[in-house]
Amino acid sequence: MHVDSFSVPVATRAPTGQTNAYLVSGPGPDGDTERLLVDPAGRTDTLDTAVREKGVDHVAVTHTHPDHVGAVAEYAAETDATVWARSGREARFADATGLEPDRTFAEGNRVGPATALDTQGHAPDHVAFEISIGTLSGDVAVAEGSVVVGAPEGDVRAYLTALRRLHARNPRVLYPGHGPVTEDPRATCERLVAHRNDREERVLAAVERGAADVDAVLEAAYGKDLSGVKDLARATVRAHLEKLSRAGRVQYDPTTGRVGTA
Repeated sequence: MHVDSFSVPVATRAPTGQTNAYLVSGPGPDGDTERLLVDPAGRTDTLDTAVREKGVDHVAVTHTHPDHVGAVAEYAAETDATVWARSGREARFADATGLEPDRTFAEGNRVGPATALDTQGHAPDHVAFEISIGTLSGDVAVAEGSVVVGAPEGDVRAYLTALRRLHARNPRVLYPGHGPVTEDPRATCERLVAHRNDREERVLAAVERGAADVDAVLEAAYGKDLSGVKDLARATVRAHLEKLSRAGRVQYDPTTGRVGTA
């Protein structure tokens, strides 16, 4: 099993300004070597060369956010690879890539040399791809900083479940969608769970102290300069309020943004 990583400059809110594309080579379901291209966000000379020299049998994405799908259609056309989408999310995949998938997968299905794992939360269609030497984890976990889980698409409860699943499966390494390989997946998952729980407690405390709408909660829960990322922070607050509301811990009206104690 072998993984080649390619940093692709792309329009993204990730601090790196790049998305990682991966070319995985390993035994497929029949034992023959197959190659899976994951998250081709765009084209680079080095990625073009690898695709041309090694070939691609399958193309898939961890999720269909724009900074992960930009070159799916082009590489699929040039390689005649099988294009995969998550089952039940075919329309979303087609809208994002401009391409109808050839096949679909569900959790536990093989996609060439990898096995699909449901990891929703950052996005409703998010998956990871498990291989013998690690897990291609998309935007579930990053080595530094945190992951945006923002409403309306983000689901904090599902995201925490994804982190706990990765922690329990204890892969050797995580190959993330942005940034360097994560050498200690369990420690990374623990850090991100703790960060998300801390943010939730800050949101809840803001409501209990009298914050009456999303912007008031945002100001109290963050307490720092949010220049350039305020929209992401507001979406994160909304996602936490949705989780707290479903748990009966706060009252939250997503239409008006009004909040109150339960």
